[in-house]
Amino acid sequence: MDETSPLLGNRISRQTSEGPDLLSPNLRPRHQELIPTPCGPMKPWSELSCLLKLYFCFTIASLMALLSLTIYSIYKQHMDTDVYDEDNFTVSLILLVGIVFCIYYISRGVLQENRQELVAFVLSVVGVVVRSLVNFSVLESKSKKELLARFVCIMTLGVIHILCTTLLIMRPNMMAFRVGGALESLQEQYFLLNLCFSMVTFDLQAQLCLCILITTSDRAMSAANSIILAVGMVWACLTSAVGAIAVLKEKKIFVWVYMVLNLPEVAFFVYVMYWVVMKWHKDGTYTLEAAAVTGALISLVIKVVLFWGLIKLVHSFGQGLRERMLAPRK
Repeated sequence: MDETSPLLGNRISRQTSEGPDLLSPNLRPRHQELIPTPCGPMKPWSELSCLLKLYFCFTIASLMALLSLTIYSIYKQHMDTDVYDEDNFTVSLILLVGIVFCIYYISRGVLQENRQELVAFVLSVVGVVVRSLVNFSVLESKSKKELLARFVCIMTLGVIHILCTTLLIMRPNMMAFRVGGALESLQEQYFLLNLCFSMVTFDLQAQLCLCILITTSDRAMSAANSIILAVGMVWACLTSAVGAIAVLKEKKIFVWVYMVLNLPEVAFFVYVMYWVVMKWHKDGTYTLEAAAVTGALISLVIKVVLFWGLIKLVHSFGQGLRERMLAPRK
């Protein structure tokens, strides 16, 4: 009450001197408490609660520990050619990519009160847990002993992260109000912007995992297919960079360029599914092949949601959200 009363008391004088259309101070977003960054406004570390700081540090430390275990597993599998397990090596690479993206998601999710990034973090953790569980259940006894420590860490920490992050998602999110103020249109635009930016990153993660699946599922891959995959990975990174710039800089021309750049990716997914399905009759296992087709379908779903969000977001460009997010405040 002590903090609110002076603001309410100054409302009449400010509206008289500055005009009735201006927002009163208690309805203005607190820009001075946010740090402008290339990825949007961010909360200072000092503003986080002690409990949230503890959870964030615990999450980063646990993910770094899992990252170290995964890198060690990849090194050991690569060096031990006598017991080389192609499926397990593929899973390790996918886990490596997933953990790196999880670190990114939780950092933006906590420091920006970004529900979309927290949801992406939960989905990535669920994917890592499920993939690790399935892989561990089909391993031979010798391989299970070698990867037992990593499996136990992933399952235990994964459940903890899913529960804690779900509780964090359910908390009131004030960042949309702090950026958009009392204007619902700007708050909705901020939500769409975060959704599109998160989907661009999530799409990149899905495509990298898909390329890993395809690359490691066929050791006798032709030179043409190897070149297609290499170009596909570079193209995915370039497309994601254009999408991120289009969203954050509110550039309509970049949005259309991004959509055009996605057309070859869609054709690439169709080619991947055709190429993988045609190989199914040549070997007796279908795990990686089925995972590749599933990954391609998931990527297509991600692109559909992303295009829907971009089409809605592009109509709101130039209405003041970027200035509220990135412009320096006095």
